[in-house]
Amino acid sequence: MAKVMVITGGGRGIGAATACLAAQKGYAVCVNYRQNEAAARAVVTQIEQQGGRAIALPADISSEADVMHLFNTVDTQLGPLTALVNNAGIIDQQSRVEDFTVERLNKIFATNVVGSFLCAREAIKRMSTKNGGAGGAIVNVSSGASRAGSPNAYVDYAASKGAIDTMTIGLSKELAAEGIRVNAVRPGFIDTDIHADGGEPNRVERVKSFVPMKRVGQPHEIATAILWLLSDEASYTTGAFVDVAGGL
Repeated sequence: MAKVMVITGGGRGIGAATACLAAQKGYAVCVNYRQNEAAARAVVTQIEQQGGRAIALPADISSEADVMHLFNTVDTQLGPLTALVNNAGIIDQQSRVEDFTVERLNKIFATNVVGSFLCAREAIKRMSTKNGGAGGAIVNVSSGASRAGSPNAYVDYAASKGAIDTMTIGLSKELAAEGIRVNAVRPGFIDTDIHADGGEPNRVERVKSFVPMKRVGQPHEIATAILWLLSDEASYTTGAFVDVAGGL
């Protein structure tokens, strides 16, 4: 059976690294993006140049209509889904909770939590043996922030990833008898441009001294963990968390 993956937020950072590694391991990959079409198409081009198969599809995962269109398009262009990587996530400017607005909170949770649930819902409809599917696997990209809390910077983001941790546990138990494994990877400080989104492009240089390994991680190191959890080598693993955080 062909392997087909949807990876949300696949145009940059951890998502792009995961898409490329997945293609190397035989997946046909849907590289989802929200705004940066050029970055997503660059990932697709890289995959195709290496002999893989990929498509780039736009969708704001906080929109139910966008999510449903995304998965329906994958059905027709790539075939039956076998893997979902819930990778898309956003942050806002570093701030204390007392300065949060309701607009900021709604935006963070709509993408990071509601979006992940919507994508999981559509994947389950297609993969669950209960629904006539052939099974599959879901990997949620959480964060070490779910354990640390990210005080004075991203407590809302950390809380959204705490919700993803709980989702992973509950969903893994709900789907265990239906051929779907659900696990999560919790990255630590990773060298991606998400830090610029929070207003501190060089944040990784500032924080690396706090990491026991004295360096930040690279996107491919997270991608490797994700692909292991999706693989048959992890066939008896569900409801698990892999912390890829340099010892934090």
